[in-house]
Amino acid sequence: MGLVLVTGGARSGKSALAVRIAAAQERPVAFVATAQAGDAEMAARIARHRAERPPGWRTVEEPLALRRAIAATPAGDCLLIDCLSLWAANALAAGAADAVEEAGCEAAVLAARRAGPTVAVTNEVGMGVVPATPLGRRYRDVLGRVNAAWAAGADQALLVVCGRALVLSDAAAVVRALGR
Repeated sequence: MGLVLVTGGARSGKSALAVRIAAAQERPVAFVATAQAGDAEMAARIARHRAERPPGWRTVEEPLALRRAIAATPAGDCLLIDCLSLWAANALAAGAADAVEEAGCEAAVLAARRAGPTVAVTNEVGMGVVPATPLGRRYRDVLGRVNAAWAAGADQALLVVCGRALVLSDAAAVVRALGR
């Protein structure tokens, strides 16, 4: 299966689909959770996501060291990362945008090279209005580039809308096909 990127808007069904994809694998599953419970509402979201996971899965709570979490996962296991958008927000709060983008791209390469399957979840935040603040615009831009790096390394990229998945075509393949 290789690397599968699952993207879409908030509450679109991305995580549920990623869990179903990972559960369909006949391998041990390692779940890398990047969320941090900064308030009661987020703690409830995290608890809901935990309850949706099969009981035999190993959970790694890692809000920042994504590359280390990927590298520490046994090569043949299925790795599910949920989610890149929270990881990018955590990393951006902890450092410079250039460093976040570089770390996200390096993590994408590492994930794509794994022997076992990897499923990564991320939000698509670039389809809405332009954020009003410099930090919001920086986050949108950084996450957009991180998402593009993960999609470039993915064997398959899916856009989830209203609980339905659309397969995204590789842009280079589209250009080649239309250039004939």
